[in-house]
Amino acid sequence: MNVKRADEIVEGKLGQTATSFEPTRVEDLDGEHMARWVMDAARRAIVHYGMWYSEVQHQFGLEAAQRMEAAAGDRGIRIMMERLGKVLGFEVQNGIPRKLLDMEPSEILNLAKAISVNWLVGDGVWFQAVEQDEGMIHAKRCNDSCWGKFSPYEAIRIKELLGLGERPGLEGLAAALQMRLYSRINKQSMYWESDGSLRFEMNECRVQVARKRKGLDDYPCKSAGLVEYPFFARTIDPRIETECIGCPPDPHPDTWWCSWHFRIRPDNSEGQTSAGDAGSQ
Repeated sequence: MNVKRADEIVEGKLGQTATSFEPTRVEDLDGEHMARWVMDAARRAIVHYGMWYSEVQHQFGLEAAQRMEAAAGDRGIRIMMERLGKVLGFEVQNGIPRKLLDMEPSEILNLAKAISVNWLVGDGVWFQAVEQDEGMIHAKRCNDSCWGKFSPYEAIRIKELLGLGERPGLEGLAAALQMRLYSRINKQSMYWESDGSLRFEMNECRVQVARKRKGLDDYPCKSAGLVEYPFFARTIDPRIETECIGCPPDPHPDTWWCSWHFRIRPDNSEGQTSAGDAGSQ
């Protein structure tokens, strides 16, 4: 990409010599670079939105950030869709592109999977970038911390989507686990124990299967799981207690990669990761 520059040298402020030039505007770009500018603009907007969430959490705490993002996000998505609809020529109905409403269920599911896989791609490229610059330990530390923020956020969005009450119990958790982004990527199963508790198994994990295909050892994801699953369950219902049955680097059968046990605590205390499991880390 060429930037238009004048040949003359002009006297700048404070007696400094500077090159006079006419900056290239977006309007001056060729088709490809204009398209790249649009894609980069969307990227900047996404990062800026995330920075707002991060800063509000820093200033006011996670619960406040979740509450304010709900208001900002609901309003913002509707405004953005209406504006994009006018520019790109698609109808918007109740904040949803009409094209999306008219798609066949199979098409929507394919789109949902593509979005979910792209989410995992974003997670993976960030992990690799930190690992390459700072090493595996720091990459895992950042990863685990991100799960501490994302897992409750995803639970809140799913509770809103499904209209779950404040304390929907294990039935609500079972429904919410089926709505996670991971549910569109991995194969998972759940069943009820005889005492009414819930057991969850990740039967096929996209990340671990890829590593196995390459002849690599299991990725030791237990430290992230001990954040991800308890935080998710506790956000769905604060009475839920989470126990890790097994998660790499733990040994596991061929039928699952990780397994988790959820129950309602018998007393009035808030849900937490079981003390026995925490001691085994």
